[in-house]
Amino acid sequence: MYGAILGDMIGAPYEFDRGDKTKDFPLFCAASQFTDDTVMTIAVAEALLDKYRQGDDALRQALVDSMRKWGRKYPGAGYGAKFIRWLGKKDPKPYGSYGNGSAMRVSAAGWLYEDLRETRRIAQLTAEVTHNHPEGIKGAEATAAAIFLARTGSSKNEIRDCIVREFGYDLSRSCDEIRPGYHHVESCQETVPEAMTAFLEGSDFEDVIRTAVSLGGDCDTLTCIAGSIAEAFCGIPAPMKLECRNRLPGDVIGVLDRFDIARGRHPRSSDH
Repeated sequence: MYGAILGDMIGAPYEFDRGDKTKDFPLFCAASQFTDDTVMTIAVAEALLDKYRQGDDALRQALVDSMRKWGRKYPGAGYGAKFIRWLGKKDPKPYGSYGNGSAMRVSAAGWLYEDLRETRRIAQLTAEVTHNHPEGIKGAEATAAAIFLARTGSSKNEIRDCIVREFGYDLSRSCDEIRPGYHHVESCQETVPEAMTAFLEGSDFEDVIRTAVSLGGDCDTLTCIAGSIAEAFCGIPAPMKLECRNRLPGDVIGVLDRFDIARGRHPRSSDH
């Protein structure tokens, strides 16, 4: 999940088309802080860890409870208006969203399950408690599937072919073709393919992050999605992981450490 969180942090200063659509920018600055993307990534991860293999109904309720808990802990993280209303309801229901929030928060599902079918099924559950529009579900499933494939040894060509075949996303454009006309948009269908293209073009983790930010638009979320896949494929340099931890509060780090233990890794271990 560090890849998703780093993407969120590094992309946040350039959200709403505030960047220059360049890969040449400081990776970290004073404004490189986590947003709702990170908060909800942690919320989903905690729910999956708490209710691992305890049934779909238990998991759905845990997802709702965890999202509401973490959303209230960090109320100023930058949630959308509909999600804010959802957080405040006594008995929140899905609201038909196809926003990219379902894809930004799903990364834990890509790591915890043994096969692609189960990964996709759990990703759907994480989406549909809010984002029950087919495009919202598809964005979450596609992102989790790409993470699963990346961490289990698939090549970039194999990942691309699977995503195109199973989800119908257009991954034929290059980032150079996307970049000039791309703008701030918050739908899955106009964020997930662009994030995947940045991942496919990037030469290593940092290059994926820089490429995603250079596209502009809703680039904290776009880079969160791209970074979540890149972590599974490339790993993360130790200094970047340390910088990430240094910018997070203790409760968030606690969930990250639990997640690493569940994956059979030492919480503070580094990929490079």
